[in-house]
Amino acid sequence: MSRRTTELLYLVLAGAVSTMAYVSVYAGRYREIHRATIVYGLVFVAIFLVLHIVVRVFLSRADPYLLPVTALLAAIGLTEIFRIRPALALLQGQWLLVGALLFVLTVVIVRDHTRLDRYRYLIGALGLALLVATIVAGTTVNGAKLWIHAFGMSIQPSEFAKLAIVVFLAGYLDDKKVLLSVPTRHLLGVPVPAAKYFGPLVLMWGLTLVMLVFMKDFGMSLLFMAVFVALLYMATNRIVYVVAGGALFAAAAGLAIWLVPHVGDRFSVWLDPWSKADTTGYQLLQSLFTIADGGVLGSGFGRGFLLYTSRQPVVPDLQTDFIFAAIANEMGLLGAVAVILCFVLFFWRGARIATQAPDGFSKLLAAGLATAFALQTFIILGGVTRLIPLTGLTLPFVSYGGSSITANLVLVALLLMVSHRTNVVRAGTDVERRRLAELG
Repeated sequence: MSRRTTELLYLVLAGAVSTMAYVSVYAGRYREIHRATIVYGLVFVAIFLVLHIVVRVFLSRADPYLLPVTALLAAIGLTEIFRIRPALALLQGQWLLVGALLFVLTVVIVRDHTRLDRYRYLIGALGLALLVATIVAGTTVNGAKLWIHAFGMSIQPSEFAKLAIVVFLAGYLDDKKVLLSVPTRHLLGVPVPAAKYFGPLVLMWGLTLVMLVFMKDFGMSLLFMAVFVALLYMATNRIVYVVAGGALFAAAAGLAIWLVPHVGDRFSVWLDPWSKADTTGYQLLQSLFTIADGGVLGSGFGRGFLLYTSRQPVVPDLQTDFIFAAIANEMGLLGAVAVILCFVLFFWRGARIATQAPDGFSKLLAAGLATAFALQTFIILGGVTRLIPLTGLTLPFVSYGGSSITANLVLVALLLMVSHRTNVVRAGTDVERRRLAELG
């Protein structure tokens, strides 16, 4: 089968799962099956069929698995949001439409991702401007300044700044990788390049510290620093940058714990949630109880104990930060592992695209996008399961949040563009090889 046929078949499967899940949730909630659930499922399928057509027309050689995995994760997320708060599911569906529109515009307007390299400094400046705007005009929610309220909507600019920073870093590091790889002096016995090339590392550390102190956002600051260090290592193959980056972030985190009560409280709850079970530790403990209550097989969509009789979730912010707890409760351990494997599959396809890319910018761009996606997933899952301190990030495509789902659909579009160009270049190379073989 061709790539696009494979993609279409998996999209149909994701649409079928979505429709059945909607029906199951509606039946469990209202004790009846309504045709509206079938309509919701068909609308969801229609959205991704449109995206499939766009990919088929403009990116015919792109990876065939990224879009179906995206559809499956979005279907699970919409189903659980509908299970928790039906009105929010309708809003999330509208944001999915906006994200699909941005996906189409990205593919149609950009067409070739290498064009972005020409504007890397402008794009990087735009990413920084979004973060500065959040610091200046942002609204504090649950202790962190992440949101900007405008025109009756709440927008999380850091989700889009993440993409801009990755594009900038991919272009900058591809251009400077040789200079960053060649040591010219020693610092504390460690060979390092010229001091002026440490500018981006110091700037990124400064940005991380600013986000920790002024935005009180441990999760996104960790994500930005980790993506930067990962890309720096990929570009130079020097482990010293990983050690230095980790040390700088640890120092910034320690300073933030001392200066910012909200960040310090997150760490203390992580270490001992039982001591604050009635206050700040309540949310995390309820999440752990909800996950454990699902058992191995779960109670089924629409049948888990996720809501009190007043229709309030048993876990505060269940549809956003803690939606994985709802998934584990209703799908059980096996279902939760299956969802995690979907995220792993997404990252693997992104990493495969990066390793096969024909040029340095494409490699670093795909690697940065895939790494950002994987790290964001790990940070939020680790927080919900108390593996690491809890943060305010969203689970990509699954959690409720318009900024998250729209930005991540743009991320998918960029990865598909890299994949398409890679396969076009490789196909051209194969043709040239065959011609040379015939001449020989």
